[in-house]
Amino acid sequence: MTGAGYWVDLYQAQQRLGGGFLVTRRFVLTALHCLRGLTAFDAQMDIVLADGTRVEGQVCRQDKDADLALIEISPLFDITQPVPAAGVAQDGDRWRGPYRPAENEVQLSGHIDSGAVRYLCEGGASIEALQLTADQQLGDYSGYSGGPVEGIAQDREPMVVGILLEQAPDRVDPGRNANVLFAATIREVMRRFDHFDVAHLMDVLRPGRREHIPQQESVDGLSPHTQADRVESVIHAFQQLSEQGVMDPMHVAELRYLALKRIIEEEPGEGGL
Repeated sequence: MTGAGYWVDLYQAQQRLGGGFLVTRRFVLTALHCLRGLTAFDAQMDIVLADGTRVEGQVCRQDKDADLALIEISPLFDITQPVPAAGVAQDGDRWRGPYRPAENEVQLSGHIDSGAVRYLCEGGASIEALQLTADQQLGDYSGYSGGPVEGIAQDREPMVVGILLEQAPDRVDPGRNANVLFAATIREVMRRFDHFDVAHLMDVLRPGRREHIPQQESVDGLSPHTQADRVESVIHAFQQLSEQGVMDPMHVAELRYLALKRIIEEEPGEGGL
């Protein structure tokens, strides 16, 4: 279930850059064009959480073609805000955008016209996207870019299904915009960033070593004999549940990180991080 308060505002000094949201307690997702005001992509920025707390972060990956950016939160800060559940949008569901660029701005909502359509975004990539119709006739929705899209259905809890990126122009009058929006799906985000992969996390947590943790089941019914094998077997099971739609892929990503961190910290002869 999505919890209140997982969206953020991004600042450099006193300049507001745009919005984003937590995908794990280490990473914030945003639209790359929201960061145009950054002095440099390796510069520190402030991440203002929903309760007003400021933490520091830095862009760790950008995908210019898909207009997406991933920001890593400094390890000096302990994030306790809720992490949203992610899911797959269904055609015809209702949607809402819980992020607002300011307190006097309306909260967006509407219908999901398409839960998975190929869309050529302004960055030049063909991405899997949601096509959304907004109930609110604002004319300009640009301040909402980078915010999460939650899918709403009567038979299930709200889940984050995408990130707002663009607004469609009005075909009758090109000088104005329509109330049709496009959002990259969470599946597209997971495909674009390797920061959720086991191999990448091993490199981050244990720099200079590239040992592979085999992703395989036990042989002849015997349990894996090392701690790494045991944890990886559990992670592999989680991944299968994610692929079957039973478990949220963002939660799987965070479980991977925590499990690998524990492996490395407890290895004989290895120190802490």
